[in-house]
Amino acid sequence: MKLSAALSPYRRVAYSANYKWWVYGAIAVGLFLTVMDQTGVNIALPLIADHFDVDIPTVQWITLGYVLSTSVMLMPMGRLSDMMGRKRVLVGGLLIFIGAATFGGSTQAYYVLITAKIVQGVGAAAIQANSMAMITEAFPERERGKALGMYSTIIGTGAMSGPVVGGLLVSSLGWRSVFFAALPVGLIAVSISLAVLRDEASSRSRGSTRLTFDWLGAGLSSGALVTFLLSITNGFRLGWGSPPIVVGFTGAIVLLATFLWWERRATDPMLDLSLFRVKVFSMSLSARALSFVGGSSVFFLMPFYLVQVLGYPASRAGLLLVAGAIGMATMGPISGRLSDRVGTRWPTVLGMALSATAVFLMSRLTVDSSWTHVAVAMALSGSGMGIFSSPNTSAVMGSIPRERYGIASAFLNLTRTSSNVTGVAVATTVVSVTMVSMGYEPSLGEADSGDAGVRVAFVSGLHRTFLMSFALILVAMVLSALRGEIRRNADPVEERDD
Repeated sequence: MKLSAALSPYRRVAYSANYKWWVYGAIAVGLFLTVMDQTGVNIALPLIADHFDVDIPTVQWITLGYVLSTSVMLMPMGRLSDMMGRKRVLVGGLLIFIGAATFGGSTQAYYVLITAKIVQGVGAAAIQANSMAMITEAFPERERGKALGMYSTIIGTGAMSGPVVGGLLVSSLGWRSVFFAALPVGLIAVSISLAVLRDEASSRSRGSTRLTFDWLGAGLSSGALVTFLLSITNGFRLGWGSPPIVVGFTGAIVLLATFLWWERRATDPMLDLSLFRVKVFSMSLSARALSFVGGSSVFFLMPFYLVQVLGYPASRAGLLLVAGAIGMATMGPISGRLSDRVGTRWPTVLGMALSATAVFLMSRLTVDSSWTHVAVAMALSGSGMGIFSSPNTSAVMGSIPRERYGIASAFLNLTRTSSNVTGVAVATTVVSVTMVSMGYEPSLGEADSGDAGVRVAFVSGLHRTFLMSFALILVAMVLSALRGEIRRNADPVEERDD
């Protein structure tokens, strides 16, 4: 009897030539769920605020709590997956995610709902920290760009589907349906993951040296991140020179410095700082951070511009914004395949060049710009990020040892989430300060008033924000051009500068 005939259905899938596609399918369902849920819940926030009779700053903690807990837990979850095995952490994250979503949809207390979203963020971190690593491991090196391009497609389609699906559910079944919808999709993801994914821990964990979890490093990194994000998101409201904000930023710096000191001395550090000596790794991550800080202002401010300055209905504004998500979902796989052929450096430069062009076009917007101006700029912005993202990620993952994929995947996602929060906070501050300097209230909601001067002040803030974004993205483009390339089939820490 042939060995393949004796294998169980699970083993025939797990060790088949098409295993990489089974991995992609299992990862796609879970990752799509986390992205779609995040954007879909945002649609329900107005109804949640009405139901629990809370104001806008209070209801925003549903989103902020989720983002904070996801960001804080990404590195610990990535480290756990390197130690315990990615399948266990991924499935555990899915169960936490759907359990918290179901609990949140059932609660009658607002602060219990916030708690459920915070717990749900822990599950999302476990999913996101493993998704990129598992796809990178499953596909051969020559197809890494293609795999990560398809990863970008999942993100793009999830971002597009969230507002649409969430809007339909909220309109027909109420806000609780957005939470309950996670249950069937999540159970499908759990079933597929249990059925097809291999249960493998990292090679170091299976070897003679048993890894230990860096609890102090996890606490220090989490404390530094929470303190920084809370300070930067509340800086304008409380005043950048106010004691809570000054103490917050000072505390974040102290915690970060202590974390770096400890990681150099820990036996099994949370984050191996020696990775940052690899030029491709460190410069690619820096370019990624700058690109998200610069690009996040676009997706945050453009809805206000379209609805409150141009006066478009929300449905029409949504269609224009989808142009960016379509560009990202379409160009990600194309750029990934291209990077497999020509290398990762020049596609990232091209992506940043398109993104820089997009934000420069947006800096030329006026109080009566045409919808075609917006559509072209959004399409260029999304396409640029799609072209940049997969080869940039491929460069990072290709520059490190395989057993570090979990923490690297987590750090990549952490860079994205923390940079997005930072970019939104900075954009809000620039627009608000500009409006104050022109004699208007620093509220984006004032842009839809009957006073034409308010719209002019808002657009002036938009100009300054997008010019700042333009400069940041240009720096990201230069870093991408200078970072070098990794040799194929070489030791990941060897790099060349051609």
